[in-house]
Amino acid sequence: MSVPRELELGNGTDMVVVVEDDPGYLRALVLTIENSDLDVEVVEATNGVDGLLEIGRVQPSLIVLDYTLPDLNAPQVLQRLLEPGRKLDAEIIVVTGGMPQAATAQLRDMGVKVIVNKSEGMPAVVEAMRQALKRRKVA
Repeated sequence: MSVPRELELGNGTDMVVVVEDDPGYLRALVLTIENSDLDVEVVEATNGVDGLLEIGRVQPSLIVLDYTLPDLNAPQVLQRLLEPGRKLDAEIIVVTGGMPQAATAQLRDMGVKVIVNKSEGMPAVVEAMRQALKRRKVA
């Protein structure tokens, strides 16, 4: 029985789960990540439930999470990831096209260190990923 590629990465490659419902943005972001100098393997999900499943399956180093998804918003996804008995050992970056003002404080309370507005462009997301992965290596 073969081991799925994303589970056999013992070579220092970090797993990243990108949860984004806009297919155009998702594709562009994944291509930008793949063309960057980041040593990562990307797993995609297009809604909150699938994102939770992928996060549980691959135990990523980093999660890039859209704030607004068709089924759950970012705080709802994070709430499920932080339930008692679960261990979340990943940096989290929330990307947004806009969100309620109160959401920033809520996300910070849930452990989100970086929120990137989509209007800042893909390079801003990649740079946030680079910094998050550096923080993990130092910790």
